[in-house]
Amino acid sequence: MDRFRVIFDAERMKYPHTGLYHFCKQLGLALLEENKITESIDIQFYLSDIASKIFGDHVQYIQQKSMHKFLRPFLPNTQLWHSTYQLSSYFPRNSKTKILSTIHDLNFLKEGKSNEKERKYLKKLQNNLDRSDSVVAISNYVKQDLLNYCNLRGKEIQVIYNGSNMASNFHASVDVERCSNNEKQFIFTIGTVNRKKNFHVLPYLLVGNNLHLFISGIINQEGYDRYIMDIAHKLGVAERIRITGPISEEEKYNYLKNCALFVFPSIAEGFGLPVIEAMSFGKKVLLSTYTCLPEIGGPEAFFLESTDPDYLIEFGKSNLMDIIYSEDRTAEIKSWAAQFSWDKAAAEYWELYKKLLK
Repeated sequence: MDRFRVIFDAERMKYPHTGLYHFCKQLGLALLEENKITESIDIQFYLSDIASKIFGDHVQYIQQKSMHKFLRPFLPNTQLWHSTYQLSSYFPRNSKTKILSTIHDLNFLKEGKSNEKERKYLKKLQNNLDRSDSVVAISNYVKQDLLNYCNLRGKEIQVIYNGSNMASNFHASVDVERCSNNEKQFIFTIGTVNRKKNFHVLPYLLVGNNLHLFISGIINQEGYDRYIMDIAHKLGVAERIRITGPISEEEKYNYLKNCALFVFPSIAEGFGLPVIEAMSFGKKVLLSTYTCLPEIGGPEAFFLESTDPDYLIEFGKSNLMDIIYSEDRTAEIKSWAAQFSWDKAAAEYWELYKKLLK
């Protein structure tokens, strides 16, 4: 029997320390494990840095080049192209190649962009959906957004949740920098440091307690980190906050392992992977009620019902420590997080691959 050729578009891995980087890496590795069972498909990876061979020496790579936006590769022997970014400009030229598109979010509609930019991005997304043979949303929230804002032209949308990057048997060797002594407690968050992550509301939660706060991630909105610290200085809590910038997976492991609480006040998420990473450690999580976070955090999460400064200050004074010292539900939290695994995601994508390749 002829082997099928599937190209997994990992072009967004050129941006490390991002959710899309980890999505491509973790799902790609899990799909290779899934393929070991049948070995019926040749999976090739389309990415810019083929020298890194991040998926191993035993797989084939296709060099991503910017010119492919305009001179798309024909790839005559490719049956399926898996597009992993909803606004991608990279598709094969061969119209016989089927397209599976993973849609992560429609955050551009929720970030306060101009009407012109919203229309531009929505048109781009619609064009990509029109080219697709099958569509996956990473949460029910994203699926509903697609139904509300796009025309699927009768195509079914399947929801496949992301997995957790944190393996239960992973042991890091890097120690987290503690505050001033081992008795100091801290809360932790991680993500791209920009306004849609809403990190600037977190200093208000430090009023009326002695907690410290670590914020990790790439700072990709100029001045936003200073804006966070300006608020912290006005509140008198700046000495208890550190914005670390990007960190390694080992450092992230230690922050998650040692934090008293994980906080994630984002207002624009398609899935919220850091939430599941924290819960995989049995950590209590405090989330905003925006977008997909109630769906992903589920019954084991705590929620901020408002981002009003007065509400947040009162919450920090009256509720935060109660949450930290509330009933130990480590087992229940880990059980909730366990449903989100890359092995499970890969198996579901694999079934879609086989369906499309028939």
